[in-house]
Amino acid sequence: MSIDQNHPVHSNVDRPYPPIAWMSTGALALVIVGGILTASYAPRKAPLGVAAGCLVAGAILLTSAGVSIVGLKNFSRKTFMKVFKWAIFADLITAAMIEFAFVRDQTRGASLFIVTCMLVVFTLSVPTTIAFTVARFADD
Repeated sequence: MSIDQNHPVHSNVDRPYPPIAWMSTGALALVIVGGILTASYAPRKAPLGVAAGCLVAGAILLTSAGVSIVGLKNFSRKTFMKVFKWAIFADLITAAMIEFAFVRDQTRGASLFIVTCMLVVFTLSVPTTIAFTVARFADD
């Protein structure tokens, strides 16, 4: 896109980015599947193999998204952090309510640990997706 041939205008939309939003959304999807599986057994002891696998895969995707964000050049980190802090505030409230429900349903031990770790991935993945999507179009 350009105004004329001598003065090109470069937009943030034209910049290539790694699939950060896809990675953080994939992490979210994995921990939701693991959480639903675990919740379906409450208050009985859930089989933890699939839930733990979803947790590990989600954590790897979310970590990859975070590493990708750190490595970006010409990226509005100020906008990212501003959006991230408000989005994480909202998600912390949601995660706390979900954690409370599991504790109230007598979930204990390894099941509660895996659910708590999945809630950490959940709490970080949604704000990461939102903040990245906003910051990639910001002009700072």
